[in-house]
Amino acid sequence: MAARRILSLWFPRLAAERMLRRWPLVLPAPFAVVGDRNGAQVLASLNAEAQAAGLSQGQPLRDAMAACAGLLTRAADPARDAQFLTVLRRWAGKFSPWVTEEAPDALMVNIAGCAHLFGGEEGLLAEVAQDCADLGLTVRAAVADTPGAAWALARFAGQAVGSQRSGDAIDQEARATRSRAGKRRGWEKGVAPAGGGAVAGQISVGTIAPPGQLHRVLAGLPLAALRLSPDAVEGLARLGLRRVGDIATLPRAALARRFGVDTLQRLDQAMGRAPEPLAPTAVALHFATRLTFPDPIGLLADVEAGLDRLLPPLCARLVAAGRGARRVRLQAFCTDGRMEEVTVTLARAADEVARIRPLLGLKLDQINAGFGIDCLRLSAPQTESRAPLQHSGPGIGMGMAGRPGRHATAGDMGTGMADLIGKLGARLGDEHVQRLLPGESHLPEKAAIPFAAAWSAPPDAPWPAPRSPRPLVLFRPEPVTAPPDATPPATFRFRRRDMATRVATGPERIGPEWWLDDPDWRSGMRDYWRVETLCGARLWLYFAHGAEVSAGWFAQGEFA
Repeated sequence: MAARRILSLWFPRLAAERMLRRWPLVLPAPFAVVGDRNGAQVLASLNAEAQAAGLSQGQPLRDAMAACAGLLTRAADPARDAQFLTVLRRWAGKFSPWVTEEAPDALMVNIAGCAHLFGGEEGLLAEVAQDCADLGLTVRAAVADTPGAAWALARFAGQAVGSQRSGDAIDQEARATRSRAGKRRGWEKGVAPAGGGAVAGQISVGTIAPPGQLHRVLAGLPLAALRLSPDAVEGLARLGLRRVGDIATLPRAALARRFGVDTLQRLDQAMGRAPEPLAPTAVALHFATRLTFPDPIGLLADVEAGLDRLLPPLCARLVAAGRGARRVRLQAFCTDGRMEEVTVTLARAADEVARIRPLLGLKLDQINAGFGIDCLRLSAPQTESRAPLQHSGPGIGMGMAGRPGRHATAGDMGTGMADLIGKLGARLGDEHVQRLLPGESHLPEKAAIPFAAAWSAPPDAPWPAPRSPRPLVLFRPEPVTAPPDATPPATFRFRRRDMATRVATGPERIGPEWWLDDPDWRSGMRDYWRVETLCGARLWLYFAHGAEVSAGWFAQGEFA
């Protein structure tokens, strides 16, 4: 089994160079991406010209504008940066299938057994640098035996350790200890500096740590290369310990007791004495088809014909992957640079053309072709695992009288209801099509909870039957003018109408949830009555037994 070799790719100017790829500058000029840190605007990413002008990452925007009046800025977009890093991960898959994203600006690649395909590790790094130069990206690359060592070399190889105060450096120890310090500094010899691309597009080989020589390679790097916390680095610096080699030979018990076990763990991971798993980033399922036209189209019939050519291949891919689409999006790229899109949501995951095509057809008239459409793209951005359904045969699904059996009826009604919900959602909006599910409460207004029908399933168990029928329409309690007596009134006034009671059925006493403070139920116990009036109205009235708050008669519903 080949020894593990890890390639670390760090893109120090990822956000700035991503935006410059989309909005290139006419002339080289300082450019920075501005982000938010604790409510203040700071420089999140810089291009080479901005760094050459003396600006630095994390610098407040106000100070940067004062130091460089010609600075061009754009607001940070972390979501787009993450998407671009995913694109780079797919590109890095050409070197090895074992690629891990390290947000926000780095990749880790396990190239064990793959480097010989590119002429060795030097040839692989040369191709990495050439590809990044073609993409206009700055990259710092390093190869080592462990992820920690590769991470450290990609960011700190070739950099000098910061200035030291007089009297606290390891070089200024007594003569007896300086001799041992000199031996420790001997490990620094032979470390290849990382060119990595200080300028966007620069081609360099990068840093390659020889196998089995991590101790010598890492000894001269600053302590920040071990991925220690800033507090630990600062505490070690107060003792004059500024390089990895300075702490490599210290007593481990004393080091862990004073600076924490994490310091030893990071040191051991970098040196290969402790395991550091490197799991590849899972590849997201992608279902999309595209159709490009030699000449722009603009008629609705042409868009429908293009959709009919795109939908069958998309459904075939869904079937092959065992997935069903819950959301389908059609994008139309116009000749004037606009992009029109329509999206439909399905109540049940589907991979059949007959179920998806009618929903998209309801929204095609919303696409404004303008001067013409160059390209159509159909995608399923949200999918679900779709288990095959078992259909009943004639002997099982049909009863003795030729009527559908239990299994056939459930399957047919489920698919038909899902299609109906999808069509209503395409017309009215998914959030406006709702279904009621039983709630865990005995209060009338909490007995049913509305959910979006497209994203909820019918209840498995039957609804709990109430002690008495519930009204068809339930509304917030409205006052009723009647005598303050618990007996149903013979006459009362409701909604500016005088009514007379013909039949009253009840009462049904419902108490509040004493473990919750509900303002609507501070009146205490309620006695509910079903009252039918002489004018034909059938109301659901209750008498509140509140001592001081909201006592009297109220109406809360109306029967059919």
